Amino acid sequence: MENGTEMVRFILMGLTDDPDLQLPLFITFLLIYIITLVGNLGLILLILLDSQLHTPMYIFLSNLSLVDFCYSSTVTPKVMAGFIIGDKMMSYNACASQMFFFANFANVENYLLASMAYDRYAAVCKPLHYATTMTTRVCACLVISCYICGFLNASIYTVNALYLTFCELNVVHHFFCDIPAVMIASCSHRHANDMVLISVASFNIFFALILILISYTFIFTNILKMHSNSGYRKALSTCASHFTAVSIFYGTIIFMYLQPRSSHSMDTDKIASVFYTMVIPMLNPLVYSLRNKDVKSAFTKIVLRSR
Repeated sequence: MENGTEMVRFILMGLTDDPDLQLPLFITFLLIYIITLVGNLGLILLILLDSQLHTPMYIFLSNLSLVDFCYSSTVTPKVMAGFIIGDKMMSYNACASQMFFFANFANVENYLLASMAYDRYAAVCKPLHYATTMTTRVCACLVISCYICGFLNASIYTVNALYLTFCELNVVHHFFCDIPAVMIASCSHRHANDMVLISVASFNIFFALILILISYTFIFTNILKMHSNSGYRKALSTCASHFTAVSIFYGTIIFMYLQPRSSHSMDTDKIASVFYTMVIPMLNPLVYSLRNKDVKSAFTKIVLRSR
């Protein structure tokens, strides 16, 4: 960069400039973040403490909770601080770090959901071979692969965005350093960079989504062939929580990125971004705990043991 990265600053426009909304939004986001913190870290602790939950499904779930907590923490505290202090400035290094960690954890979640879909496929379609199919080693390899994919993709996204030339002050029409918003703020021609971002992001999203759809096609085909009502209900309950989490996550992404460009507005994008950066990490532990008998049973045992 011509001016040196130490002189580059980003001005985040935030969600709103209305002073009357700053405190209500701060309180709302604080409550969301507290629920996210308690829900995700509580679920991780519950899985660690209950030996009956030391199975592949809950290993994936504990990692999903960790990732949800981490990528919410990458964005939410800075946004809340902006409401109280009113500081919209962000340094080059801070913006780069936020872009990298958010992209990293979002990509890890993307591939964790795909891995969990495969786990549910093995549990429903091949129950007799489940113990030999989803061994601890296979589960560990899948989880580690998710983190490696997240790191590699986040590196590509961040380097691709920061390879552009930025002015000394750059206005970002967003409440955090989202990669597309930062790229729009650059002073240089970005057509090639946009194509790299779209290509890599599309591959990651659709590759994971296709794996999930294939897994659920086999799952629902297998469920329809079941003659036992108890087996039918058990198979549905096994997949219900994961299918709900997948629908919320990818439904938001499709709404955000696959709507026609003519219908895009910055306000709509910001609202969608609030949903997938703050609300989804809060909802996931609620979805998995409220609709899961094993989690509710483990929680009851922990409560009774502590009395």
